[in-house]
Amino acid sequence: MSVFDYKEELKKIPHKPGVYQYFDKNNELIYVGKAKDLRNRVGSYFINEHQLNSKTRVLVRKINRIAFTIVDTEIDAWLLENNLIKKHKPRYNVMLKDDKTYPWIVIKNEHFPRVFWTRKYIRDGSRYYGPYASVGMMHIILDMIRELFPLRTCNLNLSPENIAKGKYKICLEYQIGNCKGPCEGYQSEEDYDQNLADIKNILNGKIAVVTNRLKMQINDAVTALDFEAAHKVKTKLEKLSNYQSKSTVVSSSITNVDVFNIASEDNYAFVNYLKVAHGVVIQTQTLEMKKRLDESEEELLTLAIPEFRERFKSTSKEIIVPFDIHIEGDIALKFTVPKAGEKKNLLELSRKNVAYFKKERMLQYEKLNPEVKTERILKQMQKDLRLNVLPRHIECFDNSNIQGSFPVSAVVVFKDAKPAKKDYRHFNVKTVVGPNDFATMEEAVFRRYRRLLDEDQQLPQLIVIDGGKGQLGAAVKSLKLLGIANKVTIIGIAKRLEEIYYPGDQYPLYLDKKSETLKIIQHLRDEAHRFGITFHRNQRSKKTFVSELERIPGIGKTSVEKLLKAFKSAKRVKEASDEELSTVLTRKQVIALREYFHA
Repeated sequence: MSVFDYKEELKKIPHKPGVYQYFDKNNELIYVGKAKDLRNRVGSYFINEHQLNSKTRVLVRKINRIAFTIVDTEIDAWLLENNLIKKHKPRYNVMLKDDKTYPWIVIKNEHFPRVFWTRKYIRDGSRYYGPYASVGMMHIILDMIRELFPLRTCNLNLSPENIAKGKYKICLEYQIGNCKGPCEGYQSEEDYDQNLADIKNILNGKIAVVTNRLKMQINDAVTALDFEAAHKVKTKLEKLSNYQSKSTVVSSSITNVDVFNIASEDNYAFVNYLKVAHGVVIQTQTLEMKKRLDESEEELLTLAIPEFRERFKSTSKEIIVPFDIHIEGDIALKFTVPKAGEKKNLLELSRKNVAYFKKERMLQYEKLNPEVKTERILKQMQKDLRLNVLPRHIECFDNSNIQGSFPVSAVVVFKDAKPAKKDYRHFNVKTVVGPNDFATMEEAVFRRYRRLLDEDQQLPQLIVIDGGKGQLGAAVKSLKLLGIANKVTIIGIAKRLEEIYYPGDQYPLYLDKKSETLKIIQHLRDEAHRFGITFHRNQRSKKTFVSELERIPGIGKTSVEKLLKAFKSAKRVKEASDEELSTVLTRKQVIALREYFHA
């Protein structure tokens, strides 16, 4: 079994396509793999270790760290895996020789260019597309191209001079309709190049350009009543609609660039780097930076770029970045902020990786250091609620009554965004007669903070009132009577739309429904309601119990208190045996109680 906690590591890995890398205790890369679902694939090494062969079990026992790179598709993962294996040659990977690498589709630099596949990338002016991670996928694309566009497959030198001299004769490919016979001048180079333009658009992913032209051809054929020609073009259009363009991770037109992206959070920043050489990603890494001052993302990226380039010995003259940046000292460097296209896709890939890395690292920090999460939440609450200080001490009030009976109030206390249950308090309403929620709130708030002031205790930074403008106004009235209305912030939360009210403000504040600030306020409100309802039920049950038992002849106030202490409820008194009742009551009282309940 691995020397590290693989269960915790798996929690950090997403259910997304990508490439995973295993490192040993010396931080040496020992294996690279691809996956359609990263978490499931990596987990299979550990969860099903007993089913692995002996060599793989040895690999698993040597794993000391896992790194991963997320990509858009499984095809992208195949390509990146191949690049990383060839670059780093990990010990436990099957090495791929150069002549057995993934194939390209090439449009040869010649008259009447041939279109074919190759594993050799030769810089002779020809156009290369790929590489393709799946040979089968590459053949499907190539076969579709040949089916849509008649092209020559011979290797003859079809120069204008040779054609004019009549050096060549048409072959079987012409007879069966796969070629239009440019060797004997039956097809012009202009017509042939039109087909090549469509093929290049398809291989570049610009299918819409081709499909729009085909649709125009269909309309022209239908207008001319040439339905056979329209049907043939329609068949081409249907084939194109089922075609998927090549991977966005790789582009033969992007030869040698560096790609950077950054994400920051409070005192930390995270920078992702992609090294692209010969059109493929050969290096990827994300690093963490701790801010010493309140540096901007531009300042941090300016520091990170030279560090990465030196570490990976990059000589790229073009650097793709998410915003304008300037680094003095090398005027040959070009910084690009792409708005669209393949470079934009690479920048987006870098953004996805740095965003995920940041998310997982911050979750890890907060799990190991709960105070980090607490500080973040309190700062967010301070910002959202426009407070002058962090709301480390919050109190929330709620009233409970049923049709005006047994009115009670409750106050719950949160410290550092967590319930402090030992500080919860409830109030039996003393000065209010009848169902008056505003007056009840006024009394509870007044009594709570008069006591804190009398005992010289610390006031909260934030008071939350469960209710709208009316309840909030009643609470503010009490704070003014106590002279502390300007010393604490008080807000009300209405139940209907979860709107936040401030004293004197005509319009409420609406927080994002998913915000942690609103979740804390809702938790406060729910806790106050729960605590108040529980106390209210207990009080109602107690008073109902006392009032009912006091009606029994021969049972006075003292006996009722003894019964309440012993049995807690009228139901338990009714269900108690005579022997149990005799521990509290006299024989005469037991008989009277039985006659009362069974009358």
